[in-house]
Amino acid sequence: MYTLLSVSIAILAGLMMTRAFKPFKLPSVTAYLIAGVLIGPYFLGALGVEGLGFNSEEQVAALSLISEVALGFIAFSIGNEFRLEALKETGRQAFVVGIFQALTATLCVDLALFVVHLFLPDKLSVAQLITLGAIATATAPAATLMVVRQYKAKGPLTSLLLPIVALDDAVGLVVFAVSFGIARTLQSGDLDLVSIIVNPLVEIVASLLLGALMGWVLTQLEKLFNSNTNRLNLAIAFVFLTASLAMLEFDLGPVHIGFSSLLVCMMLGTVFCNICPLSGDLMGAADKWTSPLFALFFVISGAELELGVFSDMAIVFVGLVYILFRCLGKYSGAAVSAKATKCSPEICKYLGITLFPQAGVALGMCATAMQLGEAGALIRNITLFAVLVYELLGPMATKWALTKAGDIKPMSEEVKNRRQIKLEAAGKKQD
Repeated sequence: MYTLLSVSIAILAGLMMTRAFKPFKLPSVTAYLIAGVLIGPYFLGALGVEGLGFNSEEQVAALSLISEVALGFIAFSIGNEFRLEALKETGRQAFVVGIFQALTATLCVDLALFVVHLFLPDKLSVAQLITLGAIATATAPAATLMVVRQYKAKGPLTSLLLPIVALDDAVGLVVFAVSFGIARTLQSGDLDLVSIIVNPLVEIVASLLLGALMGWVLTQLEKLFNSNTNRLNLAIAFVFLTASLAMLEFDLGPVHIGFSSLLVCMMLGTVFCNICPLSGDLMGAADKWTSPLFALFFVISGAELELGVFSDMAIVFVGLVYILFRCLGKYSGAAVSAKATKCSPEICKYLGITLFPQAGVALGMCATAMQLGEAGALIRNITLFAVLVYELLGPMATKWALTKAGDIKPMSEEVKNRRQIKLEAAGKKQD
């Protein structure tokens, strides 16, 4: 009962918050996140009144399965952006920019935090700063995709942005695995080359192979159905199935076999959209079905943000340094690489800003960083602080950048007039 009640309250709170924030013209993502913060265990939920919000972190964690499913559908939708005909034009640019901006963000954060380490060696160790630098690679695909959908963004910047955001996950996995392996070596003195090099490469390859296999199977099964409704149901079931298979983990000798849910579901969507002739229609139908699921995902994400991190000034200071220099790395890395690959001036100027949001992948990385013990706890709190800021401000920055680049176009007077006529007609019928 309480789970169902929590889900309904979360969706309603998110929807009401979008109406409250409508005069400010903020993206719906921001409204959902703020709604989550308000009904979360650190605000209204702290009052302990059942039905008013999430009363504890355990209640929020109980809905983690919804977040996993939502991320699966987000990755599935992003896979649709990897159509071969589109990649012939932007594939090289996306590949170069995606890798360069991620590595530049890591370098900027590492250098900045190393300076902080020199002045505050007791607060921030080399192992911690290296790990935080690796976490800086990650960009949140969910927030970016939601802004693109809400405002129907379309243009050169959007076409390049979504593949880059997807590529971030693969780059981040490698950079984090190598950096975290070095951090553990610095802390324990034991060098583990399997964890540093082999495991991340195996995870990426295994994820892509599993996703490709599931995409091929989905396409073959689609041929058995003539109804688009049944095809849609099958596609939805396959996203659920693929997301669940991506949770599998096992060891093969010294090598750990694991999967990235984002990469697996992204590859599912990529293979499906390239070999299924009806994929375009089905993807469009799936987007409409997943709208309430995405709203719930962001409200839950807001409820997970821990406001308690503001109580430690050391975390706030290191967090601010991390945020500023990650943004600097993302922006400068995107601008330099975009210019080198002969992108348009608008892309060079605004692409980096759209890469600021950060959430799920980064939180997954800091969960792994908890293996460092007390050092991992500091990394987790700094990442939580950064995610809180990025998730609330990032979608607004993305909207602004896409608007300035011309990919989000203002509503025409003709569309406004049609909407007004419909509202007036509806009002007369009620009278």
